Amino acid sequence: MAHAVPTRGSSTGARTGTGRTGRTAWPDVFGRRTHLLAKWATPLVLGLVYGYWAASVSRRGGPVTGWNLFFGFMTALAFAVLYVVVREVARRLPREGHAVLWGAFAGSALGYLYSGSGVAMFTCVVVSLLLAAAVTAGLAYWYYTHQDAEEARAARTT
Repeated sequence: MAHAVPTRGSSTGARTGTGRTGRTAWPDVFGRRTHLLAKWATPLVLGLVYGYWAASVSRRGGPVTGWNLFFGFMTALAFAVLYVVVREVARRLPREGHAVLWGAFAGSALGYLYSGSGVAMFTCVVVSLLLAAAVTAGLAYWYYTHQDAEEARAARTT
């Protein structure tokens, strides 16, 4: 069984240091450059995967054409830009708004892909709403449990 290794100044191995919000944060394992690279590589890679997926849905098993490639790259660009916008706006929201915004983004992204497959619009809307609700509920739970724990830990140490 693995156990946390105590850090300097603590006997429990609890998180140390403070982040930019003043809350306790995990020790920073990677450097600033790695975080910057991940910050911009994530939307790019996810956008390319999403664009490829949208292009493959739109061609319906047919041959790859120039218009299909154009559609895939434009979809990838739109997804990546929206991802960055949602990430930046969500940072400024309280935890409930943060969860709702990411849930809406996930539901909309799935709905767009699913609608391109030719299913009934009602089915597409229901599936999108179910995913949006699941993502919102999961993130709300995550933020409530982790932020409350961080605030309680910070209150005990001060």
